[in-house]
Amino acid sequence: MPLPARNALFALLITIAILGTIVFTIHQLDQERIRELDALQTQLATDTLSLETQFSLLEEAPCEDLSVGTQLTQEVSSLGDRLDAAESRLGSTNAEVLRLKKQYTLLQIRDYLLTKRLAATCDIEPITALYFYSNIEGKCENCDRAGYALSYLRQTYPSLRVYSFDYNLDLGALKTLVAVEKIENKLPAFVINGERSYGFTDLESFQGLFPEELFATSTATSTKR
Repeated sequence: MPLPARNALFALLITIAILGTIVFTIHQLDQERIRELDALQTQLATDTLSLETQFSLLEEAPCEDLSVGTQLTQEVSSLGDRLDAAESRLGSTNAEVLRLKKQYTLLQIRDYLLTKRLAATCDIEPITALYFYSNIEGKCENCDRAGYALSYLRQTYPSLRVYSFDYNLDLGALKTLVAVEKIENKLPAFVINGERSYGFTDLESFQGLFPEELFATSTATSTKR
């Protein structure tokens, strides 16, 4: 075989090998993403059933053990953290991520309503923060910073109950919550212990929206910054 033809054949074989490697790698990555999503769906389904059962138990005897309610809220938050991680890896427009996000949003709303019921029935004053954000590009310039600030406050002060909602999520219950709380389409938006506010500048200013007793709690896990 002439040298030019042999070189061309070698180049063709190398090109085929490279393309084959790329196709195989993409296939493996797709399979890994599918396995990851399936595992998350299974875990979320189990956690959701557990949380719904706890909701029902607390509704039957809301004041017998208030620490259970706090633990429940922490479990809901942990579930949200796992969903956030999946959304970051798979994308906010992934169909399964959106389905799970709707399910989680319903859990958050139910937990918020249960918290309000506990406050009225058991004579307690929980500190709650509703946070409305958007994943649409250009729709919410400071949403990421606001989310980080809320995560910091929730981790530092476990008594704080934070509920995060995607303002643009197509879910009837969420739209009703937005209407009931009179949330305008100016994001990020917050309802902190019943008081609405909009926008985010810095952590220090943001902390000023919360009651002072939050920062005086003995359960704080780190020094206020």
